[in-house]
Amino acid sequence: MPPDSMRDVATHALTARSACPRRVTRRVGSAVCSGFAALLLLVGCSDSSDSTAQAVGFEAASFDVRESVEQLHITGAEPGQELAVYDRQGQRVAAGTADDLGGLIFRRLTPGPGYSVRETIAESSAAVQDLSVWSVEESLPETAFYAAQELQPGFNYITTRDGTRLSAYVTLPGPIEEGPYPTLVNYSGYSPSRPGGVLDENLVGFCETLPVLCDAPNHPSGLIGGFMGYATVGVNMRGTGCSGGAYDYFETLQVLDGYDVIETVAAQSWVFSNGVGMAGLSYPGISQLFVAQSRPPSLKAITPLSIIAETSSSTLVPGGIYNNGFAFEWANNVVDGAQPYGQGWEQAQIDLEYEAFGYSICEENQQLHAQAVDAVGRALENPYYLPDVVDPLSPSKFVGTIDVPVLISGAWQDEQTGAHFATLLDKFSSAPVTRFIAFNGLHADGYSPEVLAEWKAFLDIYVAEEIPRAPPLLSLAELLFEQNFGAPLDFPEIPFSGEQSYAAARTAFEAAAAKNPLRIIFDRGVAPELLPVAPDDPDYRGAPAGVFSMQFSQWPPREQEPYRLYLQPDGALSTNEPTDDDSASSFMHDPDAGQRTFGGGQPFYEWTATSPGKAAVFVSDSLTRDMVFVGSGSVDLFIASSAEDADIEVLLSEVRADGLETYVQAGWLRASQRALDPAQATELRPVKTHLEADVSPLIPGEYVAARVEIFPFAHIFRAGSRIRLQIDTPGDSRELWRFMLLEYAEPVTHAVGHSSLYPSSVALPLIPLVEVLSSPPPCPALRGQPCRVFQEYTNTAAPSGLSVTSQ
Repeated sequence: MPPDSMRDVATHALTARSACPRRVTRRVGSAVCSGFAALLLLVGCSDSSDSTAQAVGFEAASFDVRESVEQLHITGAEPGQELAVYDRQGQRVAAGTADDLGGLIFRRLTPGPGYSVRETIAESSAAVQDLSVWSVEESLPETAFYAAQELQPGFNYITTRDGTRLSAYVTLPGPIEEGPYPTLVNYSGYSPSRPGGVLDENLVGFCETLPVLCDAPNHPSGLIGGFMGYATVGVNMRGTGCSGGAYDYFETLQVLDGYDVIETVAAQSWVFSNGVGMAGLSYPGISQLFVAQSRPPSLKAITPLSIIAETSSSTLVPGGIYNNGFAFEWANNVVDGAQPYGQGWEQAQIDLEYEAFGYSICEENQQLHAQAVDAVGRALENPYYLPDVVDPLSPSKFVGTIDVPVLISGAWQDEQTGAHFATLLDKFSSAPVTRFIAFNGLHADGYSPEVLAEWKAFLDIYVAEEIPRAPPLLSLAELLFEQNFGAPLDFPEIPFSGEQSYAAARTAFEAAAAKNPLRIIFDRGVAPELLPVAPDDPDYRGAPAGVFSMQFSQWPPREQEPYRLYLQPDGALSTNEPTDDDSASSFMHDPDAGQRTFGGGQPFYEWTATSPGKAAVFVSDSLTRDMVFVGSGSVDLFIASSAEDADIEVLLSEVRADGLETYVQAGWLRASQRALDPAQATELRPVKTHLEADVSPLIPGEYVAARVEIFPFAHIFRAGSRIRLQIDTPGDSRELWRFMLLEYAEPVTHAVGHSSLYPSSVALPLIPLVEVLSSPPPCPALRGQPCRVFQEYTNTAAPSGLSVTSQ
């Protein structure tokens, strides 16, 4: 059962015996224990392997050094103390200054023995000698390292391979003696290990059936998992919350820590089958991909929701343009929270630990937090694609190594991480089973009932190893969904719950997933039960429930065909190429657009019209049939500019027969980074290299071919509607994304060709021969897709006679 008091939480953490790390912090001359090592002695561990004789010519140092993977960690130094690392040949390889807490980390060191850390002032001979920097391969502990650690319900610390302690919070769906329980791990730099509490005083009467209500963890997947009958473990990444070490966005040590977390949790006696799944949305969704690539033997399945495909192209630098809205703000918020006491709950935990033991691991763990790496600063230092820097941070480069079942969901209009996740779906080549769910909507929609029904079935099969079943007190869960989403959402029937045996359920699931792993949900926000029938009926338009789904055998769908429309001199879109010899439309660069976003709020936004002269707009004739599009698109432009570079945005929308206009999707490109990647670019997805060597400035006044990727989407353009394409300056197109635009000394004009010589066009991912049975949705109603009154737009003719370039 959950601990009776917060004092018990501290007791569970500090009295749990854990395995000793292979090496501990030490100084020259003896095996001097740091506070961490002293605590290990307190709980029954000792350091018997690392006593080191003082080297001749050096005196004992006042600081401690912890050996780690490709790093050395300094604690206990004097603030401002200057230290340097020397290799075994005596060559100085790194130097730095201790921060205000006496901490310093030397990163990116070459693995090997014989390192030393010394003071740099001439009159000092203090040093720590005979240090080793570990490689990833040699750092792997024996299985006994994990098995010796004991975790209890409540607050805990997990020891990683280099001795760093990560804070963790454990909740069980019942008494520990009634286990074992299927178990889920949430791993992020948020606050998943912050001690839990009562979810709602009005629900305390249900706590005997659902203990999670009175011990609700600080992460949604833990709360939902508790409702579903799962034990959950929330773990703070190193350098965040009460975890030791320092934060660095998905560095190697974060991945290895994740491996250690999985193996330690799976070794617990209360964990069913000594294997765990991972759960979480956004950051703790993305982290699952990084951990799973390391292939922990005890990881059974992952369920990453609302994720990215690549750190750079997906969100941080879409099209080569920095997203200094959500991407920068998120990174800065995480790094700010990773500073000492940065998340705000650490001091309360420290006070509890001091009250119980007169000592606090959480307090000691703050010592290196000021060594957090500035992710935004690093990004700004690397404006182009550098494989050595970017590839380890890009799931698209490594998810092919993941060898456990995978379930992913994502929204096309995700206001935070974006729609680029879909480009990851064809890369899980080693996963034995995959299930992908995509839909129109918002970032948090992975926790909506129609997704969670599949999530529950998937986890029941691969983690609980049982026939999928509905969660207990389903009506209470539905009440909580109504509170979160503002609508009475029914929990669908759990897939495969009608099978007569676990083997039959798993066989049926895997047969269905092998045939059609991809489910696309259409028209979320206009499910019939959400719409009013009579004038006085409640109106729940925009809630996360869809009208119908389509199943596909792969991403991108095999059925996909390019549907190409050409930009015409009169502002039309047509399947015919333009015939004019010399025709183009121009628009002014808008320097303020990059910092403008949608107005209003979710699920509907205020989508303002673009000012005259600031865009080029093209609209098709009315469609004679419903047209279903699923996939990425490509706007293949011929552009010219009065400047040497241009930031370009494309917006795709549906002009409805009733005179309203619905937002569909967008894409972006910095024109100088237009070079295509020949190994990846297709007719419908113009993948760029973004290499500095491929940067090609524009020649003012001359046209070049530049293809802009429309991020993935799925949308039904209804019979009677028209397809609209707008080309403008990035901005006014997202709730949270902003763009760090090029700066010019004087006004700049861009031109878009639509002549026989420069036939700009758009290619859309058509799924042919689809019979759409649903009615056109009200507007606004589609979740995440703003609606506005359609306004005709008059393009500005570009000057004639612009020359051509072969670029």
